[in-house]
Parts: sequence; C-alpha cells; structure tokens
Amino acid sequence: MPDLLLELFSEEIPARMQRRAAEDLKKLVTDALVERGFLYEGAKAFATPRRLALHVAGLPVKGQDVREERKGPRVGSPDAAIQGFLKGAGLSSIDLAKIESDPKKGEFYVAVIEKPGRSTPDVLAEILPGIVKNFPWPKSMRWGAASREPGSLRWVRPLHSVICTFGPETEDPEVVRFEIDGIASGDVTKGHRFLAPGEIRVKRFDDYAPALERAKVVIDTDRRKDMILHDAKDLAFAQGLELVEDEGLLEEVAGLVEWPVVLMGSFDEAFLDIPPEVIRTTIRANQKCFVLRDPNTGKLANKFLLTSNLIAGDGGKTIVGGNERVVRARLSDAKFFWETDQKVKLEDRLEKLKSIVFHEKLGTQYERVERIAALARELAPAVGADPALAERAARLAKADLVTEMVGEFPELQGLMGRYYATLQGEHPSVAAAIEEHYKPLGPSDRVPTDPVSVAVALADKIDTLVGFWAIDEKPTGSKDPYALRRAALGVIRLVLENNLKLPLIALFAKLFARDAKDVLFEEFLQAKKLVEAIDDSAIAGLLDHPTLPDLESIFRQRQLGNSESLARIMYVRALDLLSFFADRLKVYLRDQGARHDLIDAVFALEGQDDLLMVVRRVEALGRFLDTEDGRNLLAGYRRAANILRIEEKKDGCAYNEAPDLQIVNDQGQIEEKALAVVLHGAKEEAKAAIEAEDFEGAMRALSRLRQPVDAFFDKVTVNAEDSGLRANRLRLLNDIREATRTVADFSRIEG
Repeated sequence: MPDLLLELFSEEIPARMQRRAAEDLKKLVTDALVERGFLYEGAKAFATPRRLALHVAGLPVKGQDVREERKGPRVGSPDAAIQGFLKGAGLSSIDLAKIESDPKKGEFYVAVIEKPGRSTPDVLAEILPGIVKNFPWPKSMRWGAASREPGSLRWVRPLHSVICTFGPETEDPEVVRFEIDGIASGDVTKGHRFLAPGEIRVKRFDDYAPALERAKVVIDTDRRKDMILHDAKDLAFAQGLELVEDEGLLEEVAGLVEWPVVLMGSFDEAFLDIPPEVIRTTIRANQKCFVLRDPNTGKLANKFLLTSNLIAGDGGKTIVGGNERVVRARLSDAKFFWETDQKVKLEDRLEKLKSIVFHEKLGTQYERVERIAALARELAPAVGADPALAERAARLAKADLVTEMVGEFPELQGLMGRYYATLQGEHPSVAAAIEEHYKPLGPSDRVPTDPVSVAVALADKIDTLVGFWAIDEKPTGSKDPYALRRAALGVIRLVLENNLKLPLIALFAKLFARDAKDVLFEEFLQAKKLVEAIDDSAIAGLLDHPTLPDLESIFRQRQLGNSESLARIMYVRALDLLSFFADRLKVYLRDQGARHDLIDAVFALEGQDDLLMVVRRVEALGRFLDTEDGRNLLAGYRRAANILRIEEKKDGCAYNEAPDLQIVNDQGQIEEKALAVVLHGAKEEAKAAIEAEDFEGAMRALSRLRQPVDAFFDKVTVNAEDSGLRANRLRLLNDIREATRTVADFSRIEG
C-alpha cells in the first residue's frame, strides 16, 4: 500500500521542543486522517535540529465510496417540502428520487446519494496546511515581509521548505501539492548545513532516510543518542576513565546535532578542588558537556566530553580548544564563588533573607525560616531527632540561597549549604539536613532517614502546605504553581518510609491558629492566645456532627468571641488539608497496588489522621477482604445495611441504640442469641486490638462474625410481626454495622 512522507525543514528547533513536536505532528496528521476514514498500518515521526519528518505507511489510495439513502416527504407533499428535500439531498429534480411504500405512511420519496471516495492526495492537501499553521509550539515566531500581515504563518523558527510525497512502492510517488504562506510543497530537502549543504531530491521514506544519512544527517533522535553514548564510553575507556552518564543532557545534546562527533577536552587539575557537583553543573549548564571520573576512586577527572556537529579537518583541535577556553573561564568563576562564599558564615547570611519575599501573603524567607525552625523543634521528638539540632539545621537551611554559588546555579541550593556548613564545623546531621530538607523532590527521589533531616524536611513541607491553605491558594485541577501536591507526597513518603507516627489534625490546627496574617479583624487576634492553650483532645472534641460551621459565614459574621469558635475554624481548615493528604495518599498507594476504596473506608472514620496507622489498617483490611471470611462478612454487612436503610426510611427513625439483650434472651431464636453473644465479644476484642495497633487481630475478631451473621440471615426473619422484637432485631443489625466500624466504614468499600 502507498505511504506518506512529510518533512518540514526550518532553522534550528530548540532541543527541548523536538521530541514533543515530533509526537504532536504524528498525532495531528494521523488523527485527521482517521477522522476522515483513512486508516493506516503504522506511523513514525522524527526530529533533528532542522527538520520534523513523518512517515505514515499503509494508507489507501482513496477513501471509501459512500452510499446513503435519505428519506424524504410523502408523495404529494407541498412544493416547499419537496424543494427542501431536493436541496438537502443535492438533487436537481424529483424525478431523480425513487418512491418507496410504507404500509402505514403511504408512499414517500427516497434520495440515493452516492459519493465516490476522495483521493488521498486531495485529502492530504486539505488537512496539512491547517495542521502546519496551527501547530502547537510552546513558542513560535513570524518572519520576513509576510510577518506584517495578520494571520501569517507562525513557526518555531523560519520554515524554509516542505516535502510531501505519496505513492506505492512500485511506482514513483506523486508530490502532494499545497502551499503554506508562499511555501510550496515539493520533494527537495537539504542535508547537513556544513558537511552536505546541497539539495537532495527524494521519493519516499525508504530513500529519504538513507539519502540524508549520506548527507550527514541522522534523522532518528534515539539513534543519535546511541551514537553519542557509545562513542563517549569508548573515548573514556581509552583514557582509563568512566563516563558520568546523564540522560537529560544526552537527550538535549542529541537535539543539538544532526551528525554527532564526540571529542575530549581537559581543564586544569587545580579546579578539582571545587566540589564535584559544581564542576559537573558548570560544565553541563554552560557547555552541554559530559564529565568523566576515575573508576578506581570515583573522583572526577580533569577531562570532559563535548559533542560536535562537525567532522573537522584538524581532527577537532580547534573545536576542543574553544570549549576548553570557555570551560576554564566558567570554572574560574565557580572557584571564585566557592572561595568567596566561605568567607561568610551561614548564620551571618540570614539577615539577607529578610529582603527575599517568599510570597506576598506569607512573608519573607526570613519569616518562613523562623516558622520552620520552631516547627522542626516541635517535630523533633516525634521523629527521634535532637530538638536543638533540628532547630539549628532549619535556621541554616535557606542561608545558601544568598550565596554567590547558588545565585549562579540555583539547582545547587541545599548542596552548597551542606558544604559550607561542614566547612564551618556544624554537626554532621545539621549539614546533612541543610541539603536533604528539600527531599524527596519526586516519586523516584531518595527519602532522608537521618532524624534531623526528617524533622526539617517535614517542617519545610508542612509549613508550605499550611501557609498556602491559610491564604486559599490551593491546587485547582491541573494547576499547581506552588508544587503543593509534591509537598504533600513528600510528607507522606517521609512518614511512611521512616515508620513515623504523626497525627496531623491537631498539628495543622495549631499551625493555622499560629498564623493570622490572612484574617483582618481584631477578634481573631484576641482569641489567638486562648486557642494556643487548648490541648489536642479539646480541639478534637470540637468536631460536632452532622456538619461543621461554614468558615466563610463565621468570618463574615465575626462570631469569634471565644476560643472554642476559633478552634472550630482551625479544625475545619485542618480537615480540608487532611482531605488533600487523603487524595495524595490514594495516588501513592494506588501506585503501590492498594485499593482507593479501602483508603476511603479507613479515612471515613473519625480521627484517622495518622498516615502510618491508616496505611497499616488499609493493608490489613485488604488482606482480610481477600479471604473468604472477609468477603462473606462484607456481603453480610451490606445485607444488614440495606435492610436498615429501607426500614429506617419507612419508619422515619434510626435504630442506633444497643439491642436489648433481655428481649434477645426471652424471644430470640438460637441464631439470634448466638449472634448477639459473638457481636459483643467481637466488638470488644476488635476495639482492644485497634487500641493496641494490632490491625490483624482486629480483623481476626471480625472474622468470628461470619458464621453467626450467615446463620442469622438464613434462619431469622428481621421484620417480625411483634413490633418490639422487630425493632430489637433492627438494632442488632445496626450492631453489625457498628462492629465493622471499629476497623473501617464498610459502606465505602466497592465490589
């Protein structure tokens, strides 16, 4: 079958945009074809610095013929109806329509509309100009005289030519003719800008790719990456060294060259006194070069590898020399920053943080450091850290933001703080925490384990979350400009991977009460001191059912005359933030294979704000429900809950009192009596197990309910004629519901 070759040849496309652009081109073209009924066998897109290319194989020569029968008005209908039918069907005369009979409706006209399939080149010529003109570049430009005209072509860089050919393997393909702002499609491209700048005429993809390769252009990005990596490793090995691999840099460099040539340069060994991360960052950021290390010691070597887009006549000496001069200058700057920064201690830099605004509503970095230091000290006992060390590390954690090195290379924040802290004699845990308090930065990043690092990392992230919740700058949909989802996931991983018990509600409520900057009335400020005196249990006790007071209405009415009302507001905010954590925990556990409904079932219980205990309870619940006892108990619970829901709605009352055991003993059946006895014992045993954090034991206690619940439903009629007996049996069903609530809200469990 025929195939399509499309190439868009331009000035240099930024490396960071190439891979996405290639995928966008493939999707836009293939989606447009499929939408018009043109199916294909396969498609692949390519990108180099100067071109986007697309090969679509197995396209039909033309679209399918379409035959449609359109029903019209009845024979003898008014002329207006007839004319409307003819116009819609595209017929010139009613004689061209056929007449069909319907036993009920009589005779009516039918138009048979036959449309031959359109040729593929015609369809391509129709869709491709629009795709090019509306291409979703992150940034684009206009150029030349045409740029003055409204609606002129925008492209990432000036577009020079378009190749578009279509045809079968056995014949010469035709050029699909169209024009985009004066650029006519054709079958001519160009090779490498310097090594083979002449024009190349191509027919189809099978000769396009080899022709470009002869013209020193490798169109496949992944193949260019393989060439660079292979040659880099070979050059390093020849010198007895090892390449420090960098996937991000490799992807970027492959987007800078069409014909990669790897060369080796060197720099003065004296620069090796600079921290290796600084050397690597300097060479990577400024020259897009790879660094090398000694495989025996693991230390950096004074060599680097660059990727040229030329086969130089002098073997690359001039290119290497130019890069060495730039690297030398950059490393000289880095050495100056390194030596200059050491002259000022970290604590002496804190004053400068007062001039750096973290957020206009949350104050300066200095104010934030004060909050983080206080919180780190408070969290220290819970994570097993020395409070004094945690506070010290938190105070110094942001000081390197005002160093020369971090000013030049922001990506080194934290790391440089650790180096400077070590040089000035800080405790090793303090120095480590300065670097590690940013971690984890993502799902694959390492989680700190040193208690001081954990305390400061938690304080940093929790302060961020509470602060932005306080000013109502929460994530919405896909927008999360302050990376609050990442911060919450960081807290979750810090807690779970370090096995920390950290109840969150009371902590959040206290932090919300601590910061009153977003509330502009005096009652809040007057009540603040009273709130700080309320202990955790008192705050938790302020949760009233079924609803909490609306935060905005309370603010509007200024009903803040006592500490209780303020604590309730803080509790509302804390619950909202905890809900956000629950959503993030679902994402985290789902990636671990856990069920989201089990997380909902556990979080639905009041007071479930200890993430570690929630996860352990979810895990135990999941294992229990995988057993036959668990599945049968869930079925029994649902049967009980359904009966209760129906009867409570019918009776207009809730049967949430404890069952009368005297009625059970006097009037109950054997199965009813057995269930009451087992229920009482299982509830007490499960409650004790939960208090001891023995979730497996709680599940074992509930498993004892399986047989008596089955027997009860098998032998006992709940809706007995005796109203007192019926009500008591409904209370017994409620007792089943309450027994399961010792471990989870079974109503939230799916399946």
